[in-house]
Amino acid sequence: MKTIFQSIQDFSSAELSLLDDLITFRTLKKGELLLTENEVCNEIVFIEKGILRSFFVNHKGDEITNCFAFENEFMASFASFITEEKAEENIQALANTKLQILNKKALKKLYESGFKWQETGRKLTELEFVNLHKRMVSFQKLSGAQRYQELYENHQKYLQLIPLQYLASYLGITPRHLSRIRKAVV
Repeated sequence: MKTIFQSIQDFSSAELSLLDDLITFRTLKKGELLLTENEVCNEIVFIEKGILRSFFVNHKGDEITNCFAFENEFMASFASFITEEKAEENIQALANTKLQILNKKALKKLYESGFKWQETGRKLTELEFVNLHKRMVSFQKLSGAQRYQELYENHQKYLQLIPLQYLASYLGITPRHLSRIRKAVV
């Protein structure tokens, strides 16, 4: 986590050492839930190792995967974290996962410690917004095959670890269509 923060902002070693007392650690086993729908999200997690997926259950009872997060990425139910309202999604480990965690109180302490931490939080929030915007635009402009190709180019080493039905749901296509796409790409 420190490396990511340092890449965003030029922190002194003293400023970065603030994290030492604020970060907690957790491991999740494959299939274990980090957050369930209707809980308030009070933590932002950084993935040291593993994969997380965010999903919700639609009106038909189908699980719809809306996000994957991989090593060296952050994950949370950001809307719930910000508003302190119940989450609409679940967050699940797709592999054994090692996490670094900042809870809401810890993040507040960082923000109160100085402008650099506030600016870092703003930049990370902006990046999250940009990623969400890109995902939304991809559904309007790109085919399922193009969305898969983009995911393949950026996260190829993880794709074999994600069950086909989760990938298909994330891409907005059927598992059958995804199988045809994968054969064409590989």
